[in-house]
Amino acid sequence: MSERTEADTVAVEVREAIAWVKFNRPEKRNSMSPKLNRQMLRVLNDLEFRDDVGVLVLTGAGTAWSAGMDLKEYFRETEAQGLKGVRHSQREAYAWWERLRWYQKVTIAMVNGWCFGGAYGPLFACDLAFCSEDAEFGLSEINWGILPGGGASKVAADLMPMRKAMYHALLGETLTGRQAEAAGLVNEALPADRLQERVTEVAKKLLMKNRETLKATKDAMRRVREMTYDSAEDYLIRAQEALNWHDKTDGRHRGMKQFLDDKSYKPGLSAYEKSK
Repeated sequence: MSERTEADTVAVEVREAIAWVKFNRPEKRNSMSPKLNRQMLRVLNDLEFRDDVGVLVLTGAGTAWSAGMDLKEYFRETEAQGLKGVRHSQREAYAWWERLRWYQKVTIAMVNGWCFGGAYGPLFACDLAFCSEDAEFGLSEINWGILPGGGASKVAADLMPMRKAMYHALLGETLTGRQAEAAGLVNEALPADRLQERVTEVAKKLLMKNRETLKATKDAMRRVREMTYDSAEDYLIRAQEALNWHDKTDGRHRGMKQFLDDKSYKPGLSAYEKSK
């Protein structure tokens, strides 16, 4: 087929407040090229503050999620431009991974096939992750003479137990979806024909919750991982105070009213009713 245009490297569809964003280079197993990285940042920028989007799902067209960085376009061709080209291509990739990590909306990785190397960056950037049982995860860099860079080693070290992460990085062997679940890379592994249904189910549950609180909570969970207990305690107190003022829907008091006065819901079992 003819080479894809930059705009065609990412596909987007918004349905019922869920933005389905797809890596769209199935002929290259959705490997990330400079074109794709630039387009992904545009897509994320466009969707982030849209009122009709509450949850973003990142998945892949065809049989792969992403095979990582495109060896020809991302590595060989940019290296031919010298350090300037290398740094430029790195910044284009890392820019959208960082944006996704601190995104305004809750994000879900729906891993429908290969997830290798550089793909660990956006995998970690998503707040939740679900995969098919037949998905394959791998840090194959050791097999061709480089280390798992671009944050991949950090992702493995953060999400996996130390011994499992070390084996994963040193041996370059792949993990099945079930093994990835056991290692902590994803929340759940499901039969392929159940994957989208389960992700949709989770997304709809998230849509029922207060958007401002979701954003504050996901940020807090990422921040406190690198804090001492005392620092985290202080941060969370201040973050809740800020949320009380920032949430224009006054969800905190509406929730308390529905529980204490109206007796219409129980906090431990469901979300408060946003429309009341």
